Order: sequence, then C-alpha cells, then structure tokens
Amino acid sequence: MLLDPIRRQLTQGVTPAALALSLAVGLGLGTFPVLGSTTILCAAAAALLKLNQPAIQLVNYVAYPLQLVLLVPLLRAGAALLGASSESLTLDALRAQIGADPWGAIGLYGKATAGAVLVWAVFAIPAMLLLTRVFRPLLARFPALKEKKGDAT
Repeated sequence: MLLDPIRRQLTQGVTPAALALSLAVGLGLGTFPVLGSTTILCAAAAALLKLNQPAIQLVNYVAYPLQLVLLVPLLRAGAALLGASSESLTLDALRAQIGADPWGAIGLYGKATAGAVLVWAVFAIPAMLLLTRVFRPLLARFPALKEKKGDAT
C-alpha cells in the first residue's frame, strides 16, 4: 500500500531504548559544526541504526539554536587544535563570508572546521551515549512505549 512506508517510519524505533537513542543521536548530530549537514547526517544515522526518522529529525531541528551557539566556540577550538587562524571567527563574519563566497569560506575556514569536527566528536559521542542512558528510563515511564523482549539497545 502507498502509506506503508510512511507508517513504518512513524512506528519504527518506538521502544524506550530505540526512541532514547533516536533523541540522543538527533541532539548530538544536530550540533555538528558544519552548517547544512545535520539533516543528511540524521537521516543517514536513522537509516543505518533503524531509528525513528521523524523523532531524530525533530530533535535535530530543535537543536539548531544550540548548533549556532556552539559553532564559533567549536571553530575556535578546532583552529587552535590544528593551528589555523581564528581571528575572523565570529558568527557575523561567517555569515558574510558564506553569503559572499561559499567556496572561499570553505577554503578560509576548512582547517578550523576539520578541527571543530574533531573537538565535536570528542564531546558529542560520549554525550550521545550518556543521553541515551538518561532518556531511556524517562521514556520507559510512558505506557504507549513498550519494551520488546530482548530489546537491550
């Protein structure tokens, strides 16, 4: 039937463990320090890990302000880590550079961005694991979310 793929997406990963992982991964990937990449990253993670696509994307979009808040500090930390210049790393400068010359911005901020991804990974991966452990018992309190036997995700 035509609606079957949509129904599967809405109901996939609705146990507390799977939904907790969906929320944690959506939040973690939603702060990835490359603007415009998080929707694709979350879609790929949801498909690969068989997570709830609508839940992971919703949390990804909710995390957008957090991504913006963390972007410059992560870029500065990444620049320091890899020895790139961090003088012009402000949100306004980034917006102006990306708006004027997107390819030039990649060249200008490429090294800082590579370092930012490394710094993000050091913090985000453990945070996603921790958030999964925190969210699971909270979600288990909802009667609509039933643990399946053998589900130890």
